[in-house]
Amino acid sequence: MSHQLPAIIFLLPLFAAISMPVVCLKNRHWSHPISVGTLVVMVLVSIINLYNVIHHGEIRYVFSGWSVPLGIEWVADGLASVILVLLSALALLGVVFSRTTSPKALGGRIVHYYTLVLLLISALTGIAFARDLFNLFVFLEVAAISSYALIGVAGGRALFAAFRYLVLGTLGASLYLLGVSYLYAVSGTLNMSDLAERLPLLLHSKALVGGLLFMFIGLGIKMALVPFHAWMPEAYTYAPDSVSPILASLVTKVALLAWIRIMYWVLNATIIINEIPILVMVAVLGALAAVIGATLALAQREIKMMFAYGGISHIGIILIGISQGNQTGFAGGVFYLLNDAVMQAALFFLAGVAYCQFGVRTVDDLGRIGKQAPWLIGFLVVVALGMIGLPPTGGFFGKWYIILGALEAGNYVSVAAVVVSTLLTLAYFVRLFEAIFRRGTTPMEVQVVEIPVSSKLTLGITSAAIIILGLFSAPIIQLLLDQAMPPRL
Repeated sequence: MSHQLPAIIFLLPLFAAISMPVVCLKNRHWSHPISVGTLVVMVLVSIINLYNVIHHGEIRYVFSGWSVPLGIEWVADGLASVILVLLSALALLGVVFSRTTSPKALGGRIVHYYTLVLLLISALTGIAFARDLFNLFVFLEVAAISSYALIGVAGGRALFAAFRYLVLGTLGASLYLLGVSYLYAVSGTLNMSDLAERLPLLLHSKALVGGLLFMFIGLGIKMALVPFHAWMPEAYTYAPDSVSPILASLVTKVALLAWIRIMYWVLNATIIINEIPILVMVAVLGALAAVIGATLALAQREIKMMFAYGGISHIGIILIGISQGNQTGFAGGVFYLLNDAVMQAALFFLAGVAYCQFGVRTVDDLGRIGKQAPWLIGFLVVVALGMIGLPPTGGFFGKWYIILGALEAGNYVSVAAVVVSTLLTLAYFVRLFEAIFRRGTTPMEVQVVEIPVSSKLTLGITSAAIIILGLFSAPIIQLLLDQAMPPRL
């Protein structure tokens, strides 16, 4: 039964997505409990899958009995299994949060919304498990199409943001597919494991280098890496408040996971360290993204736009970690990816509550919250500590291991980029708190606002997770070192 777990995890949200338009045809209110129930089961199965991988090794699932390299193969290894627990848990929290925010923005399209969310989660699951370059492309596109629709479903300015995302996302997909065709032409295979065995004999090929360049640019667009990030800030800002947390915490992170797979599982560490200077390129791009993203975040007045640029900066920090060519940096980068996914979800949960309950969209309007919701400010403090990277949050330990990996590699530019981006992150959170406390309401102006339990629950869990990831950073890092390391690193 255990070897079927990857397929079960994938089919749970896919079957629910396919069934929902029929099941909820006359009872739209069923769509939320069906989605929650599906994702609860997905979380449990993902945890069981991770337990099996830790104790019994990776699970290889081959479709229709066709053996590799002819058949399509999925692999549930340590890295994919950890990511799937995170993905399913954050998706569940996102759906729970949407109970109070989605009806206002979506109206009669509520069934469409939950169908698209479940389809997106199933596609992201496929990306995490895929070990075939074309299969990876298929799931990237299913996830992208679901994201376009989720962003534009509310209409208005979101439609323009979704269209821009569609144009740039299609360009990224085309470049990725062009790169895949180059690699297939030069190697005759699409399976990652088979390709990894053949590539050492093909390093002289210009088609190989060109194909890899096209693939990395395509995935760079998907993950909103500077300078390919133009689609992301407006898409996350104008998307419905129930959609932004799911997109910000999951979509770019799983595209980054695809980048990591190709770098380390197709090319392998020996090639990218000694033969093709990909790690140098990734380190430079990561440093630029970390600093530029944080700088642009500091310049924003709109809260969701600020958080979106902050997410771009943290993509750069993750890339800095995985580009150091050593286990310390790689484990730190993956650990920071886990933390950043939680922090991005928490930030956009906060932005959703601030707008839906207090009508706050900009930094200048934060004073409206003042003393009306001190618990909301408390959650923001916890998330800010994690984003800045202060103990005892997971953000601190993620940056700590990334810096240790950079020092181990002698890459002081990467260390400087992490430090500078951290100071810029501190600066834009200081702006937020200054706006809250300097323009806070007086006691006579305080009005009690009833906050939905679902909003408090999601903010409470994500804030607690930021602290828990820090308190248990040592065993989690050790788990990553034992179970999620690339070959020959």
